[in-house]
Amino acid sequence: MKRLVRAFLLFTSLAVVAVTIQAQTSDAQRWQQRARNVTITRDDWGIAHVHGKTDADAVFGMIYAQAEDDFNRVETNYMNSIGRAAETEGEPAIWRDLRMKMFIDPADMKAKYESSPPWLKALMNAWADGLNFYLANHPEVKPKVITHFEPWMALTFSEGSIGGDIESINLNQLQAFYGKPSSAGVSIPTSRDSDRLATDERDPNIDPGGSNGIAIAPSNTVGKHALLLINPHTSFYFRSELQMTSDEGLNAYGATTWGQFFIYQGFNEHCGWMHTSSAVDQMDEYLETIVKKDGKLFYKYGNEERPVTISTIAVPYKTTGGAMAERTFTVDRTQHGPIIRAQGGKWVSIALMQDPVKALTQSYTRTKARNYKEFRQTMELHTNSSNNTIFADGDGDIAYFHGNFIPRRDPKFDWTKPVDGSNPETDWHGLLSVDETPKLLNPASGWLYNSNNSPWSAAGPSSPKQSDYPKYVDHGIESPRGLHAIRVLQNRKDFTVEGLRAAAYDSYLTWFEKPIPSLIRAWEQRAANDSVRAKLSEQVAMLKGWDLRWSETSVPTSLAVYWAEDLTRRLGMDARAEGISLPEYIATKAKPEQLLNSLAAASDKLTADFGTWKTKWGDINRFQRLTDDIVHPFTDARPSIPVEFTSAIWGSLASFAARSYNGSKKIYGTSGNSFVAVVEFGPKVRAIAVTAGGESGNPSSKHFNDQAQRYATGNLREVYFYPAQLKGHTERTYQPGR
Repeated sequence: MKRLVRAFLLFTSLAVVAVTIQAQTSDAQRWQQRARNVTITRDDWGIAHVHGKTDADAVFGMIYAQAEDDFNRVETNYMNSIGRAAETEGEPAIWRDLRMKMFIDPADMKAKYESSPPWLKALMNAWADGLNFYLANHPEVKPKVITHFEPWMALTFSEGSIGGDIESINLNQLQAFYGKPSSAGVSIPTSRDSDRLATDERDPNIDPGGSNGIAIAPSNTVGKHALLLINPHTSFYFRSELQMTSDEGLNAYGATTWGQFFIYQGFNEHCGWMHTSSAVDQMDEYLETIVKKDGKLFYKYGNEERPVTISTIAVPYKTTGGAMAERTFTVDRTQHGPIIRAQGGKWVSIALMQDPVKALTQSYTRTKARNYKEFRQTMELHTNSSNNTIFADGDGDIAYFHGNFIPRRDPKFDWTKPVDGSNPETDWHGLLSVDETPKLLNPASGWLYNSNNSPWSAAGPSSPKQSDYPKYVDHGIESPRGLHAIRVLQNRKDFTVEGLRAAAYDSYLTWFEKPIPSLIRAWEQRAANDSVRAKLSEQVAMLKGWDLRWSETSVPTSLAVYWAEDLTRRLGMDARAEGISLPEYIATKAKPEQLLNSLAAASDKLTADFGTWKTKWGDINRFQRLTDDIVHPFTDARPSIPVEFTSAIWGSLASFAARSYNGSKKIYGTSGNSFVAVVEFGPKVRAIAVTAGGESGNPSSKHFNDQAQRYATGNLREVYFYPAQLKGHTERTYQPGR
């Protein structure tokens, strides 16, 4: 009998091994067949031009090429989107993972994948195959967490913004709420710890996220063709630059977020698109009135008491000793969404856009649009939730689309704050149509733009009128960058590709227009024999004669930026309390001694750090890329190069958000201009572009840092969009796996 049992177990084991081998063989055969349908051409900047027989073949090839360039960033993005970062980063990432898992449920994503249109499933299948084929061909690459990619995973990261809607949820408050015992087993608190936590996790001195998008109509160009500026401001190395084409009509070029299979910011041979982070109100928080009966939780809704939905979420994490452990959370939900914090004795739920199939559909199909009509049709999916869009095409059309997901709300409520969830009148009533949201098509001004500000100045006198729309469609303001954009766009009819590039790198700093005169007045008011006046006389004279323009050799830029940063620390909160911008506060409410004391402090800091306050901007503001670490190890002891432009905070259109790291005296950029392109749409497309650092994430590759100098000076290179342009500029042509 024992022999029979052993024989049965041996047979079963062999059968399992045989099935596994058969599955692996089937996968390998499928991958190899797909690879034979794909050609990857690397140009002399290392940029991949991927061609497939079908769109799915192109997806397979482009994700394989991305993995070749930087698998670490591909995997990292999906560890974050699925909520598995703590499996490698440990306990500090638990709350990030919980936040994602509250919205991303693998079982739900698998079901959505299964019910997706066949064409979209084919793309997701090809995406997973491309990554798994890469891992099979590169056994030396050791994934941190995801050793096998499944097609449904593509739905967890379906929109290419650097910070999606879910990431807006405050982690400190989430931890304060769910770091307690399960709410189902305890009495309802009158207040939770999250009440006392700040609502903003961000440092107010950090460069604002966002981007610039500009479109110029043929009437304002020398060549009588539409022009488009693509200028996302993101963390460096967040996107890959590549081209993907197929025999099914795909031909898109631009920036794709690592791990995604569509061009997020870019163009095809007919049209181009640029997304800018919007101030649209696309999500809402609800104050929920919770009651407990017979040990169960309910929330009030009108005259009803509806049961709170309770689910259990497990978050695996790596312990400090390296072993795996798990924390389990009981998550509460109402009809509006999950509970994310508490406020004033009430629980707060959040409602936001959750339609990954439509989002992935919109993200991909817009890359194949051939004109304004087709592009607008993709906007009817309403899943590009947190972005405005700038558009231009070969027909000469230019357009602006406001945030693409705007719930229809009762305007009598203040939607800038959490609303009463027990009142049915606060429910959403569908979405505003594209026609009901701010938009522009071929404005009389001949230009339009967005720089994360409100749309009410998007085309000068031709702009949408704020009075025509509900207040909740936008909460933006006019920024120094927006004022700068108007300055370089209005009253011009001579734009060219180079002219638009020059406008995008115009060196004027609008932030200082009001503060500098205020400083000068404060200094002039001091007595002639005043010690502060004497100490600052040279600095004030320099700023008085400054043209408010940055340059690598500019000393007043250094002095002005350090002064403005000091003022931000001293007066920034006061300005916010007054509800006005800091430049306006400086001009109207700041005391003269505050401005002078701040200038003295800035001078002293420059002197302490660099030996003299007369230090050139390029000696301070530096680009450095030493490793491909997500958190870069900046150091003054290693080589770096000067960068001309400043942070966008000061009104520069070109943005380089820099600060000191690890005790450094020099400041190093980590975000701002990342991928920049200028595109002309005519009978043929012409484009110039630059990527921060270089295309490859491998420090030993010549393409790791080969664009750094161009990036630092705004010297964009020619884009090889057509096969004929690759002649003489090709390093290698190959098929995946060979």
